[in-house]
Amino acid sequence: MSLPTILEKIIARKSEEVAERSAKNPLAILQQAVKQASPIRGFARTLMAKAASKQPAIIAEIKKASPSKGIIREAFYPAKIAKSYQIGGACCLSVLTDKDFFQGCEDYLQQARNACHLPVLRKDFVIDPYQVIESRAIGADGILLIVAALTNSQMQELEDVAKELQLDVLVEVHDQHELARALTYLTTPLVGINNRNLHNFTVNLQTTLDLYRQIPKDKLVVTESGILTQQDVEVMLANGIYSFLIGEAFMRADNPGQQLQDFFKLANR
Repeated sequence: MSLPTILEKIIARKSEEVAERSAKNPLAILQQAVKQASPIRGFARTLMAKAASKQPAIIAEIKKASPSKGIIREAFYPAKIAKSYQIGGACCLSVLTDKDFFQGCEDYLQQARNACHLPVLRKDFVIDPYQVIESRAIGADGILLIVAALTNSQMQELEDVAKELQLDVLVEVHDQHELARALTYLTTPLVGINNRNLHNFTVNLQTTLDLYRQIPKDKLVVTESGILTQQDVEVMLANGIYSFLIGEAFMRADNPGQQLQDFFKLANR
């Protein structure tokens, strides 16, 4: 499997991380934590209900940094940001938990989820069933599966484990080949189209516009990356795309929830 350089580095490190975590926190302990985890909030159900009414279904992202942009938000308080997003009208949250490349951690997800009633996606590079179980144990309501980082059999296995745990899956694709794989091997109703090319990190919103017409109507298309202005929002809404995953544009604002509200209020003026 051919991987982009940055993604290859991330996945190699993620394999080491899974080994380290499972040695420190064995599966049996995680499984006990799963039994005590709070009830699932319904990530997919919440998004799909909102989008079905042709209202913007926004996954607002909590992200401190990224490999391409460095530190995005210095004053980083996940609970405060989560509350702000809820007030601003977000449907769901996405919280980065990757430490080495995005300066995230599991505590951020737990702080955010405990501060609001929104369903939460664990945004990470999930490559092993251990991580799926860990996601449920830390309180996530859904996980991200990135097609470019996984084989077909890996995708199927990870989705199967997620289903057993009642976790929703957002599958992420970037091109036609990845989309075909996702539609063939996974059953999740949530298909995210990443406008960022993981080979060179350039962003093109046309990626969503080109791919979404090829996605069955019973799936919910989520446009990801590069939604930076109200005009970007308007383009997507005009094309019948109602679900968005937005991080950087909100994270750079003094009040992320107010920025969210302004984006979508202006888009629907």
